[in-house]
Formats: sequence, C-alpha cells, structure tokens
Amino acid sequence: MHCAPFKTRIYAFLLDYLVFAFYGVLVVGSISLVFKSILTPLFSGSPVIAELTGFLLLTLPVSLYFILCERSKWQGTWGKKKMSIRVMDSAGKRIGLGRSTVRTAIKFLPWEVAHFGMWRLIHPTVFSEISIMVILYVAMFTVLIYLLSPLSNKKRRTIYDWIAGTKVVS
Repeated sequence: MHCAPFKTRIYAFLLDYLVFAFYGVLVVGSISLVFKSILTPLFSGSPVIAELTGFLLLTLPVSLYFILCERSKWQGTWGKKKMSIRVMDSAGKRIGLGRSTVRTAIKFLPWEVAHFGMWRLIHPTVFSEISIMVILYVAMFTVLIYLLSPLSNKKRRTIYDWIAGTKVVS
C-alpha cells in the first residue's frame, strides 16, 4: 500500500462532487419544487433557520455519505472506489464510525462556516458585515490549507487526516 497521490484524491473528490450535484439537483431540487410553500419561508426569515434548513437538506446527507462510505467495507466513497483508493487508520485497518465522523466533520467544517457567513450576509443579523467577511475569508483560507496540506508531507495526509488519525492509500 502506498499513499494515494494528491491528484488521485482530487479526482476522487470531483467524482464524489458529481454525486452531490446529482443529489442536489434531483432530490433537493424536487423537494424544493414540491414543498416550495413550506421551504421558502424557512430560507427567507432568520439566518439561523435558513442555515439549519440547508444543513438538514444538504450538509447532513453529504456528510452521512462520507461517514458511512468511508467506514464501510469499501473504505471509501464512490469516487475513491473508482480511483482505487481507500481510507484507513494509521495501523492500516478500516476506520470505525467515530473516526469517520471526526474526519468528515473536520473536512466539512469550512463549508458549514461559509454557510454561517453567507446566511448572515443575506438576512439581518447582529454581526457586522466586516466580521462576516472575516469569517468567510477564514473559511476560504482553511480550505486552501486543506488543499495544500497533502503536499507538505510524505504520507500526503490532510489536516483532517492528521486530526482523525487516518490516511488514504492506493
């Protein structure tokens, strides 16, 4: 087993992004059309309610996809499977539910922080516009660190791999 090349990991994520896009268009899009009268007020009132609704419709299902797939016998998502890479713990074993949850939560933290800022730019809030912009820039900077971190070590581990005690191998 070798550490998965950075490019392979990016391709795997892009394949998984197709899954998110399909889910977003088909499922969330359909739900939005069918339940428009219920959902519209949820996204147009409070930033907290809008963020929570978005979390339940998009972030949570996408996170569950990663959590469950990466701890499964395949040790990875559909994209990872297509690219022949797997997630494992530092001892080379399949990761459990806890480790998979930590890995996914850290991975998607910038995404959720960005949603926090975005909804507060759209709706009235107690936060100043400058503080929201700082929050959004911190989220973007964190994503950049996530992308560059595998290039800084021989095992090609990301920040969320280090924190969760995981590695991705081919």
